[in-house]
Amino acid sequence: MKLLKQMCEIHAPAGEEFAMTEFLLQYIEKNQNNWKVKPTLHYGKGFQDNLILVFGKPTTAIFAHLDSIGFTVKYNNEIVKIGGPVTTEGIILVGTDSEGEIEGKIIKKDDKLFIDFDRDIERGTSLTFKVDFRDSEEFVQSCYMDNRLGVWNCLEVAKTLENGIIVFSSWEEHGGGSVGYLGKFIQEKYGVMQALISDITWITEGVKHGKGCAISLRDSGLPRKSYVNRIVEIAKQSNIPFQLEVEDAGGSDGNGLQKSDYPWDWCFVGAPEDNVHSPNEKVHKKDIKAMVRGELNRLKRDLKANVSKAANTTTRYHLQDAIVRIDNALDPK
Repeated sequence: MKLLKQMCEIHAPAGEEFAMTEFLLQYIEKNQNNWKVKPTLHYGKGFQDNLILVFGKPTTAIFAHLDSIGFTVKYNNEIVKIGGPVTTEGIILVGTDSEGEIEGKIIKKDDKLFIDFDRDIERGTSLTFKVDFRDSEEFVQSCYMDNRLGVWNCLEVAKTLENGIIVFSSWEEHGGGSVGYLGKFIQEKYGVMQALISDITWITEGVKHGKGCAISLRDSGLPRKSYVNRIVEIAKQSNIPFQLEVEDAGGSDGNGLQKSDYPWDWCFVGAPEDNVHSPNEKVHKKDIKAMVRGELNRLKRDLKANVSKAANTTTRYHLQDAIVRIDNALDPK
C-alpha cells in the first residue's frame, strides 16, 4: 500500500491535476522496464493534464480520474467547494500559497464555510483534507481513496497489460470535461470503442464491505445493457467476487463518454467505500483485490478472442504469452 499512500498524499484537486500527472510520468519512467510492454505515452500539448498509455494493439480502454475533491479560498478566508466534499466543522484542511504552508480547521459563519487561519490566504488557493493514511489487516482508510485507488488499480493492470489503453483523466469530481476529447482522440487514432471505468462507489443497503467489487448497472448514467451484461458474465466465469449496483445518482467518467459525440460502451467497475468524500474514506482489501482481478480478466478475454485472429505465429505467441502472464498475476504460485 506504499504507492497508494504516496498518491493519497499528493495535492491534486480538480483543476490542479498536474501534480499527479508529474508523479505518474516519473513512476512510469522508473517502472515500465519491468512491465510486459512499454507503453506509448500521449500527454502535454493538446492533452492538458491528462495522460494516455497505449499498450500494443488495444481493444479496450480503462479510465481513471486523477483529481480529488477540495476547496478554493475566496475572500477573507471564506472557502468554496471543489466537487462535493464533506464540510463538517473541525475538519483540517491544508495547502500552500506564496507566503507559506497553510493548515486550519473548517468553521461555519452565517451558513458560509471558512478556514480558521491566522492570516489572509491568497485568493484562489486550493485546499485539501489533511491526510491520515491507515492500513489495517482488513481495511485501507484515508482521504482521496476516490480516486487514487482507481489510479493504483490501473498501475497494477499496467504490469501485465499487452494490448489495451489506460487513460488518466481530469475534472471528474467537478462535473467532468476531459473524457470527451480524450475519447475522440482514442477512437480516431486507435478505433477503440469500449471502456471500463476504474473508480470508487459507496457503501449502501445493497453494496457492502468485503463482498467484492461493484459492477454498476446504472447510476445517473445508463450504460448499454448488452455491454454491461458481458462484463458481468466475465466476472461470473472468472469467479471474481462482485456486487451489482443500481443507483439513480452519482456518476463517473462513463457519463462523460456517453454524452460525447462518439459511440462508447462503458461499464463502471470499482471498490465500494464508506465515508465518501471525507477525510476517512474506507475500503475493504478484499474489494480492492476483486477490482484488480476484474480489470485483468476483462483484458484476458479480449486477448483470447484475438489469438485465433492472429495474422502470424509470432503475434499468436505474444498473445498467448500475455494470457499466461495475466494468469500468473491472477494466481501467483
